[in-house]
Amino acid sequence: MFAKAFRVKSNTAIKGSDRRKLRADVTAAFPALGTDQISELIPGKEDLNVVKLYVHKGDSVTVYASGGNPILFELEKNLYPTVYTLWAYPDILPTFITWPLVLEKLVGGADLMLPGVVVPPTGLPQVQQGDLCAIALVGNRAPVAIGVAAMSTAQMLASGLKGKGVSVLHTYQDHLWRSGDKSSPPAIAPLDPTDSCEEKVHLGLQGNLKSLTLDGEEENGQVPLREASEDTSSRAPSQDSLDGKPLQEQMDDLLLRCFLHALKSRVKKADLPLLTSTLLGSHMFSCCPEGQQLDIKKSSYKKLSKFLQHMQQEQIVQVKELSKGVESIVAVDWRHPRITSFVIPEPSLTSQTVQEVSREQPYLPPDIKSLYCVPANMTQLFLESGHKKGSTLEGSEVRKIITDYAKRNRLVDADNRNLVKLDPILCDCILEKNEQHLVTKLPWDCLLTRCLKNLQPAYQVTFPGQEPILKKGKLCPIDITLELKTYNKKVTVVRNLETYGLDPCSVAAILQQRCQASTIVSPAPGAKDSLQVQVQGNQIHHLGQLLLEIMW
Repeated sequence: MFAKAFRVKSNTAIKGSDRRKLRADVTAAFPALGTDQISELIPGKEDLNVVKLYVHKGDSVTVYASGGNPILFELEKNLYPTVYTLWAYPDILPTFITWPLVLEKLVGGADLMLPGVVVPPTGLPQVQQGDLCAIALVGNRAPVAIGVAAMSTAQMLASGLKGKGVSVLHTYQDHLWRSGDKSSPPAIAPLDPTDSCEEKVHLGLQGNLKSLTLDGEEENGQVPLREASEDTSSRAPSQDSLDGKPLQEQMDDLLLRCFLHALKSRVKKADLPLLTSTLLGSHMFSCCPEGQQLDIKKSSYKKLSKFLQHMQQEQIVQVKELSKGVESIVAVDWRHPRITSFVIPEPSLTSQTVQEVSREQPYLPPDIKSLYCVPANMTQLFLESGHKKGSTLEGSEVRKIITDYAKRNRLVDADNRNLVKLDPILCDCILEKNEQHLVTKLPWDCLLTRCLKNLQPAYQVTFPGQEPILKKGKLCPIDITLELKTYNKKVTVVRNLETYGLDPCSVAAILQQRCQASTIVSPAPGAKDSLQVQVQGNQIHHLGQLLLEIMW
């Protein structure tokens, strides 16, 4: 459903009465969720937005977003969780298991076919036709897709595991997932690790030990499969999926690791006092191991300030509020056993390769040219040079055309070559009505200035390795404004990112991490097909650093 880009119709904050109704609907739709879990999913005070959108097939979908992530979506009065919600509560739906190679096809819009379903020793989950179910990959309970059962479990078994098993609605990596923070599925160990061993997997009803991988292209939404070699089927699950640690505990470990890494290798005594936001955004995030994503909200601390309070209690750092509402690290005990015993990990070969490539091929901003478009009332002036209404020209081309026109028609004043005599065409193109019978000559610079002013503005944007993009109108700069909302809450709003090749959803995800603040991507008022990013609080400093130093 979300394999292609969708169009946002509206994005509004949820009303109190609607929030209560949503809680009741979630309770009825997902009875496996307890009261505390529902309160976590739909908090009483935190921002919760209702997004109305149209998918590419024309269906109207309502999405509920919390903390910048879509958590639920509603289609034809049926409520569905997103992958972000299922990662927090992976056991609320019956889950079918498939192979990692099948995920690419699901993301592309294919349904899950029964030949690709892995049947564990405990058997298939019990579902009826039309039941909501999740799809996970071998070795990890974190769901990667949500769909509706195309037949009951009994029918699946009776068919010999042939035909469509699950009609897929939403997947990890689709456009709904991209509207969130774009985090990856957490590593959630199987309830019984032995169940994930591929050597014990039974396919179909015959109990054979064959492993299946993709072979060929998708046909009619089906995923064709072939038998894999024995070395493929003997791969063991990753160690991360077997460590048995809850996600929150894993995030606590990652947070401490990035903190100690930053203090030991990046922060110097001369940097103190150091803003806590700078410690996080400029140092800790860059210390995150490859393939992992630091998200304080998923840790037990929830906020950076609480984590640093704990570190202060351990006497690793000293934190003070040097100005109202702004905390800074004023002292670090670099002799603390936590820091001295921390071993800085060696960068992986992949990481080194990426760094080398990035040094050899640095990111290049787009090449932007200001252009001029010929309007209907100036067409006669440009016809002799081969240009017509709507033609776009650079400023130097306009100057040359005007100069050639004046010389070719002998309009240069013989007595003063700095003046140009105005013929009827020039009069019509550059003079006001009240000047028509008063002005007969103009200096060159005045003539050219007036001509450029009367042409319509346009611009051309060329991204490296792509065809130029030509647009009419003025080039709008990236607009950053600080707005005051209800209850004196400040939000930072960013517009016009798309003009410069910046994806608003990607910028929002980065800001959410760097600022540790919720973000919302919504249609920009008064601008067609343009999005704006809204970030909680005054984040102009972070935005400036992001746009001027990091992304460019």
